[in-house]
Amino acid sequence: MFQNLNKNKEKNDKNLKMMGMSAIVLVVLFVYVLIKSDNAMQSGSYYIGVIFLFILMGLAFALQKYKTKIQAVIPKNKFQEELEKSEVRQEEVPTVNNSTIQAVTSNITFKDVAGISQIKEELEEVVDFLNNPKKYKKYDVSLPKGVLLVGPPGVGKTLIARAVAGETNVPFFYQSGASFVHIYVGMGAKRVKELFNEAKAKAPSIIFIDEIDAVGKARGIGSNDEREATLNELLTQMDGFDGNSGVMVIAATNKIEVLDEALLRAGRFDRRVFLTLPSRNDREEILKLYLKGKKIAFELEKLANDTSGFSSAALATLVNEALLNMIKRDGTTIVDEDIDTAKRKIQFGKKEHYFLSEEEKNILATYQAAKAYISKSKVELFDEGISSKDLIYPSKTQLENQITNNLAGSIGVEVLLNEPYAVFESEIKEAKMKAAAMVEKYDMATSSQNLLQNIKSKLQEKISTNKDEILKLKATLLKDEVVVF
Repeated sequence: MFQNLNKNKEKNDKNLKMMGMSAIVLVVLFVYVLIKSDNAMQSGSYYIGVIFLFILMGLAFALQKYKTKIQAVIPKNKFQEELEKSEVRQEEVPTVNNSTIQAVTSNITFKDVAGISQIKEELEEVVDFLNNPKKYKKYDVSLPKGVLLVGPPGVGKTLIARAVAGETNVPFFYQSGASFVHIYVGMGAKRVKELFNEAKAKAPSIIFIDEIDAVGKARGIGSNDEREATLNELLTQMDGFDGNSGVMVIAATNKIEVLDEALLRAGRFDRRVFLTLPSRNDREEILKLYLKGKKIAFELEKLANDTSGFSSAALATLVNEALLNMIKRDGTTIVDEDIDTAKRKIQFGKKEHYFLSEEEKNILATYQAAKAYISKSKVELFDEGISSKDLIYPSKTQLENQITNNLAGSIGVEVLLNEPYAVFESEIKEAKMKAAAMVEKYDMATSSQNLLQNIKSKLQEKISTNKDEILKLKATLLKDEVVVF
């Protein structure tokens, strides 16, 4: 309001100055004519000119005094209307000191998020750091500046970030990556700077950037000056603020492979938390949470088993659809009929959520069991790929082992089910890329085809010899949806 008053005052002062200058010019002209010639005063044209000058002065003052009424009478053309609208819009644009970015306090805690026991352990340090900063500053310890949540859509990345904010009870700044991307160069960078300034002013606080891949793509991929300028500002801000300032940056993405390397280096998003689709036990806990306080008359364990491949968001949709059907039939208890109706709506209404048949679960469990046995690592039923360590100086053996892990699942299915199946295309593609790199980049083999064939032959022999062990792992996967070595 005070800004508008100041602007009106400035306009009035400017108008008064213009009027004063006009009056001075007219007076100078009058004096000039007066002293120019005595003979001129003898003619009638002199008095006509003087009268005309006074009329002009009077008209100027009248126009200024009744400007508003005159503008209301005179019809505006389109240009004037657009000009006035643009002026109004400019007045409404907030300054850095009057930001539209507002912090919120989250009322969600870890108790409100089920099936994240391992993720909770990863984030406990972050929570403790924000709650007890003196404990760490005492020993000059600083936590990672950025935490990157990586996982498929619907697994609860945003909810987990809100839970962290709720556990710490600090201001929570939420922004989506797309909100930084503007048409005009510089606007996105300005918004990033504004966001960090607000967060630092209210520290300790949390900045959460959802879908950061919208602005954090590697530079040079789909060149865009505005996006790259925004990314550069984000990199600068993350590197610039003090690690002990109490500002924690959390971001979420399901496309970590497209992010710029500078964004992932140490000192920025150097801690990564990987989220997967919930296991059977996790789904049971999630369903219990969503059904808390509601009357049910169906087997919860059976529903948890039948919803293989569902994310937490998909389970929430399932429960909501069941409740809607219960209300539609004027019931007060969720029964099997409501669950079946909800299943049909989700299965046929939304292709991304589906129920695996027993045959499909058998194929997937066989694939993952073979992969778990060969890699000797933890594998979940819905894992796609095993996270391989980035090797600075990879040896030939290490690269061959990575290719072996990529191909173990598909070869296992082929041997144990007597027929090849297309399960995870990405793993076969990755194996081929590594084999090609060994030939073309590292000169460790003469032919990628021969290299892949040799690895496949060794896998077929090893899996055939150890069928019983792999089948035991398969049984565990079908029951618990996870195996741990």
